[in-house]
Amino acid sequence: MKKFTSVYDVDDPASLVAEALALKKTPFANQALGRNKTVILVFFNPSLRTRLSTELAAKNLGCNVMTLNVADGWKLEFADGTVMNGGTAEHIREAAGVMSQYADILAVRSFPGLEDKDKDYADEVMNAFVKYASVPVVSLESAIRHPLQSLADWVTIEEYKKQIRPKVVLTWAPHPRALPQAVSNSFLEWMQAAPVDLVLTHPEGYELDPAFVKNTPVAYSQKEAFAGADFVYAKNWSPLTPYGKPQPVAENWQVTKEKMDMTDNGYFMHCLPVRRNVVVSDAVLDSSQSLVLPQAGNRLYAAQAVLQRLLGGVD
Repeated sequence: MKKFTSVYDVDDPASLVAEALALKKTPFANQALGRNKTVILVFFNPSLRTRLSTELAAKNLGCNVMTLNVADGWKLEFADGTVMNGGTAEHIREAAGVMSQYADILAVRSFPGLEDKDKDYADEVMNAFVKYASVPVVSLESAIRHPLQSLADWVTIEEYKKQIRPKVVLTWAPHPRALPQAVSNSFLEWMQAAPVDLVLTHPEGYELDPAFVKNTPVAYSQKEAFAGADFVYAKNWSPLTPYGKPQPVAENWQVTKEKMDMTDNGYFMHCLPVRRNVVVSDAVLDSSQSLVLPQAGNRLYAAQAVLQRLLGGVD
């Protein structure tokens, strides 16, 4: 594996899930692998789970870790051929090249602007780091994908599934802010590669990009989608049209106990942070059906499995 920006960078995603589960049992078994190796984490946006889990994953492998928060102050130029006489002080060509001198792996987190779909879906920041870095690049979330989250989601489903091929539902949920499509896009891609029966449900007007949905069945009725589900994954995303602008919804899409009762004693999942009693009710979030904390815990082992492969620990 040369980089980790999507499920398509992994030859056998199921084997990576198995590696993450194995690391839960022996997280310190490969500390020699990262000796004298350095991982640089670059955050264009703040983070809680992603930062802590990836830092700890690198340390569990014996790596040195440096974290660079660049959300405020460091203005990078990404366009080629531009005359840099404005607000940007450094070009990505030099920035990625310099960081590659100090690191064995670069891990980068960026967000979309939610104003220009074509620009966001070009995934400019992540693709530029991949292009100009001379060391492997890990996506800690990009404008359109969050592969470490989706790997952890698959790990969680593998741990808790009660049948060989569970029914997994990705449901849109309300939120007071416009949010990216990255988590939802990525979840679809990884679940399409997993041994699950996947269903996508959302209000009309909140369709995801067809390039990510592919042949996944779509239900505009949340109740219909929840019937017989083994796992319900709730996530808000803003519309593609008009891009990034929330639209009125005709019914309440909050995940409630009454809706979870329609499942096959299904589990509730969310990537966190979650707005209580907006996205999901307290009765669901605080119940034994909620997997949000184990799911967050698996972020550590997902990150560690990826770093382990990039460091050459597993073929």
